Amino acid sequence: MRAKDKAGLPEGGKARRVYLLLRDEMANGTYPGGSHLPGEQRLAEQFGVSRVTVRRALEALDADGLIERRAGSGTVVRGDGATGEAVSVDFTTLIPQLVEMGQSTTARLLSFSYGPAPEAVARAMELDGSARVQTAVRVRLVEGRPFSHLTTYVPEEIAASYTEADLATTPLFRLLERSGVRVAGAHQSVTATLASPDVAEALDISVSSPLLSLKRVVRDAQGRGVEYLSALYRADLFRLEMALNRVGAEGERHWEPVIATDDRQEAAE
Repeated sequence: MRAKDKAGLPEGGKARRVYLLLRDEMANGTYPGGSHLPGEQRLAEQFGVSRVTVRRALEALDADGLIERRAGSGTVVRGDGATGEAVSVDFTTLIPQLVEMGQSTTARLLSFSYGPAPEAVARAMELDGSARVQTAVRVRLVEGRPFSHLTTYVPEEIAASYTEADLATTPLFRLLERSGVRVAGAHQSVTATLASPDVAEALDISVSSPLLSLKRVVRDAQGRGVEYLSALYRADLFRLEMALNRVGAEGERHWEPVIATDDRQEAAE
């Protein structure tokens, strides 16, 4: 079912909360495909809301193809909805894993153009006001399901070394390397956001569905900005994980992330 045919999040803050909580429970396996959800009264008691609120949430889940409401037999979780195993990456090695992901998943190119850099992009990449960039929008799919919406900006003089067809079939990091760019570092941030109508349609989800938002500025050995990435990931199909060690002397012990070995980092370069 395409996003434009979906109902979107239900009206009312309480109904939206129930919708999102139930969807999360279906995604994490609490209610796997084929299982029955509790009845409306039980759900109302569980979430501390009215049955009318629960009904609105269930109607939205039904419209999104995540559940099937069967008269006389209750509400069944669909096995072919958005639930299922999520793509997992380690936060401490996020960039190498995203590069590897580009080789193991497929991409669909939505748009490709050249023009002035948006103000926020030019500022982040430290480009001058007259700088032109190539802007490309892609959706990445795993097993045929769209899970990320990627918008990239690359300076025109670098992007001129590859074509629209190249970008549709080859990870951008590989294209940058092929053009002679030596990537030296990057700065990235991860926040949360909600799906806009165009992103929702591309990712086959409801408008205002929760998304992980990653923004990254990549620089070469001379410190020049060579790529700006704005990536949006479906929260039900993508998750960040991190392994932690308890370290330090007695009385000063604290949690510290486990950093990947040099071999793993170098293999992704």
